[in-house]
Amino acid sequence: MTGSGAPGGFRCGIVGLAGRPNAGKSTLVNRIVGQKVTIVSDKPQTTRTEMRGVLTRGDAQMILVDTPGLHKPRTALGRRMNAAASQALHDVDVTCLVIDATAQYGRGDAFIARSLRADSVVVVTKCDLVGPSVILKQLAALGELDFEAYFPVSGRTGEGVETLVDHLVARLPTGPPLYGADATSDTTQAVWVAELVRERLLETARDELPHSIATRVTDWDWPHIRCEIVVERPSQKAIVIGRGGSRLKSVGIAVRAELPPGAYLQLTVKVEKDWQRRPA
Repeated sequence: MTGSGAPGGFRCGIVGLAGRPNAGKSTLVNRIVGQKVTIVSDKPQTTRTEMRGVLTRGDAQMILVDTPGLHKPRTALGRRMNAAASQALHDVDVTCLVIDATAQYGRGDAFIARSLRADSVVVVTKCDLVGPSVILKQLAALGELDFEAYFPVSGRTGEGVETLVDHLVARLPTGPPLYGADATSDTTQAVWVAELVRERLLETARDELPHSIATRVTDWDWPHIRCEIVVERPSQKAIVIGRGGSRLKSVGIAVRAELPPGAYLQLTVKVEKDWQRRPA
């Protein structure tokens, strides 16, 4: 994305995205950055930790913080995700409240809105999935928040995103870039590979394993990568592996296609009973 020179010199700052699970934050970050820097799924709470995307253009560098969706937690994992999201929003220059255009504005959105600064920006996402009348109704309902600005956008098609980016850049303080011009994320390679594995598992085991999967790279000796998939019960292990190892094989093939040529990815599955409920 390009833009005109910003008054007062180069601008650099951090923009935090807050919203309910599955509001479209990750898709929006990927669209703004111009490439995939955070995994996307239609499963709520796909993002579990703070993920950062970096957009650098001639007049500015904007660091986008994609946070876990704020929700009513039922496990230690849920409480940790909420804490991570809240902490990530403390030190940002601009906060965006991301609202799903396809879902009615409700108590969860209002709860998040009350925790944000008055100069926050409201971003209504997934506008490509609804008609103009629905968007206008959402904007009218959101107007009572009295926030700084409101933008209807589509992270999938890019509609309205450039206007949003120009507004956010104008809100950033002047200063030197924090990352190199070629940087698009601060995620380590090992974390990114683990996230790609989890994304593919969410796609292929959609209804069987909604939040029972964790992934972590346990060995990195390029081009050899060993990634461990953690589930809570032996029955879930069988689902991840698939009949004759078919699901694990298809996940490995899909992830390798997103890695540099020559990568060798070994996937293993481990049972850790009730891992979501253990603070450690």
